[in-house]
Amino acid sequence: MAADSSTRDVAKAFAPGNISGLFKIIAHDDPAKMHSLGWGFTVSDGVIVNLTRSTSNSTQVTFNDEPINFPTVSSALHDLADINLNVDIASNLPLSSGFGLSGAATFAALIAANSLLDLGRSREELAMIAHVAEVRNLTGLGDVCSQYNGGCLVKTTVGHPLAATTIDMPQTSVFWRYFGKIRTSEILADHERHSRINQAADEALTTIEDAIQSNRTITFEELIALALDFAQSSGLLMDDRVKRSIDQANSNGGVATMIMLGNAVFSTAPFPGCTETMLSGTAAHLIED
Repeated sequence: MAADSSTRDVAKAFAPGNISGLFKIIAHDDPAKMHSLGWGFTVSDGVIVNLTRSTSNSTQVTFNDEPINFPTVSSALHDLADINLNVDIASNLPLSSGFGLSGAATFAALIAANSLLDLGRSREELAMIAHVAEVRNLTGLGDVCSQYNGGCLVKTTVGHPLAATTIDMPQTSVFWRYFGKIRTSEILADHERHSRINQAADEALTTIEDAIQSNRTITFEELIALALDFAQSSGLLMDDRVKRSIDQANSNGGVATMIMLGNAVFSTAPFPGCTETMLSGTAAHLIED
């Protein structure tokens, strides 16, 4: 007989990595209403979080077996329940590279904690706790929405952080390369850059919305090309290594752009130094034993 969830020793959850191609910042004093619009997609790689009860006087977090200070995860768990936990995060994707691992780790940890502690919170409630934690800690504005829904998504609804429209897209290979961290907090705290980012995003989102409303099929390649225009117009595409990889991918017959927000590239075709993942519709979920 399976153990009752209230007495189990461990809970495990998965959340996918998210690649954001373009984004618009929706500023608000209320963290639950501050979010982003934009386009992006989840991938087959992500994070697996193992959660156990802790006997220490604080929540302990590790990333790939190394202790890490992860305020987004710790604060979200504290908001969920006043209990200390051991949070073991495993991923083959790098942190602070544009894969939304802060949101993924936080959402997966909350899903696991909800099961481990038998709290009965809804999936939507958990996603909003994760989103608010991301906003408060300046680690993200829209990744949790993608990880909550899964797939290739466009977000155009102001005031609803978890709302997204799915763009039907077959599972396909995506090639990426990571060069170095971009501190999301520095971009999100730089209000002078917001207007340029948002203006560039508006142009791309208008094109995507027009295609959806007219029932015109918009291809993955078209979306990436729009994202590249955004990266250039917003002033976010600055790293020469990223520019070089985009050129190499294009020379190989692919379409490529910068991952938001990271010194990283994704493409439809392989290029030197890349790693392969897959566009995937799998959303965050509890892993049942």
